[in-house]
Amino acid sequence: MKVRRLIALSLFALLAPLGATACSSEGAGSKTECQISGCTVTFDRGVNAKASVLGIDAELVAVNGNTVTLKVGGQQVDVPVGDTQPTDGFNVTVQEVTADKVVVKIATGITTNN
Repeated sequence: MKVRRLIALSLFALLAPLGATACSSEGAGSKTECQISGCTVTFDRGVNAKASVLGIDAELVAVNGNTVTLKVGGQQVDVPVGDTQPTDGFNVTVQEVTADKVVVKIATGITTNN
């Protein structure tokens, strides 16, 4: 397991009881919203869209029909809309694809009991 991922997961686990359960940010062609369980990244299409979440870089590479190609933590992964694929210790789910955006969930595997 990579050190960056361990640090990110440890930080989330430590901050969860303190109520720091959500954050959001905007970057180059992307918007992120994070919870303890992971981050939802909305990538703009037609630009060099990247985001840095959970200690890793995520990048929209291509959309081919119903399949989205992403680079997550340096590994390229193809994910059909509505499906989940594991990569770099995370689960990547493509939630939505439109002409303007691609919405992706990058899950940590951490869950909370609320």
